[in-house]
Order: sequence, then C-alpha cells, then structure tokens
Amino acid sequence: MKYREILIEQLKELPYFDKKVIYQLSEQYNLKKGTVDAYVNQSLAHQDLIQLKKGIYVSADYFAKNKGQISYIYYLANVLRQPSYVSSWTALQYYDLTTETIQTIISVTPKITRSYQNKTGNFRYHSIKNNLFSGFYLVEGKFDFFIASPAKALFDLIYFKTNQLKGMRLAEIEGLVKELRIDIDEMDSKERNNFSVIIKDHLE
Repeated sequence: MKYREILIEQLKELPYFDKKVIYQLSEQYNLKKGTVDAYVNQSLAHQDLIQLKKGIYVSADYFAKNKGQISYIYYLANVLRQPSYVSSWTALQYYDLTTETIQTIISVTPKITRSYQNKTGNFRYHSIKNNLFSGFYLVEGKFDFFIASPAKALFDLIYFKTNQLKGMRLAEIEGLVKELRIDIDEMDSKERNNFSVIIKDHLE
C-alpha cells in the first residue's frame, strides 16, 4: 500500500481534519511537508478527500457514510466558522416551524459574514453583534452541534431580514412573521414569550 493510501486509511474515521493532523500522521513515515501536500492534492483529484474549506478536509468515505445525518451537516457548519451556531431558516426548519425548503445551512457568528460551498453543502454565516451572539444551546449526540432556540432562530431571521430591525414597529414585526409563513402557533408558549421579549427589548 502506498503512503498516500495509508494516510487516507488512517484519516477515514475522522469527522474532519486539518493539515496539521495530516502532517502529524506523516511524521511516522518521515515524509516531507512538500510530499504530504502533493498527496493531499492527489487525493482531492482522485476524490478520496473533500475540501471543506482551505486546509480543512473530510474523507469521501466518511462523508458518504454520514451525509444522511442532519446532525453531521450542522456539526460541520459549526466547524467551518468558529464560533457559530445554526439559526434562522435552517433552525426553524429543524423545529418544523416552517414549510420552506432550505438548501443552504444558515448560521450566525460574531465574525464577518461569509459563505462556503463544497461537496457537503452550502453554508452561509451572518455576522451579528457580540451582545446578540446568544440564545443557542448544544445538541448532544453522535455529532454535537450548537443551534439557536426557536425564539432566537426567529429573532435572527427577522433581524437580518429587516436590516437589524431599523425603523421597525412591533405591529410590522407581527405582520412579517405571518408573511414569512412561520408557524408560530406551533412554537412552545415559553419560546413565543421569549421571542416577544427579545423583540421588544431590541425595539426599545
């Protein structure tokens, strides 16, 4: 078995990895960084590896085995832009509060706005102020991921939809929720109250 194939075999069980991990594995074979970089490029060309973004990868085999798990895709969304949490339309779909079919995984981050497109999906990150980077929690399982609460997911959607709620009134917000066909009646009463509190606090 060639060194490239040996490295791929060792990386197959990782949900993602970066160049640093590959270099560490290659040290046991006394491979130079230039050689390892060539192996990475060959593996991408042979579609043995998928580049998530510059310097971060997953084996095609691992992705094929786990791509049907939404928790894995959300986990990758957290990994691609750190810190971040899944929110807006994507989170509302997760909670079955919208009938909209969302193809792009939408997240929120205190860093600058950015998007990534790769073979695992399309990922968009909206930049939010540090004091509003809140209202999310960790879902634990095979793949842990951070996601907004229903109330914060709806707030984030409205916040970005209205250019940070500038010049908006409460009645207009209520009308927009109906216009966007958000099934807010299916939201837990505590979450509906939380949404109202967050909106009112921000409008005042």
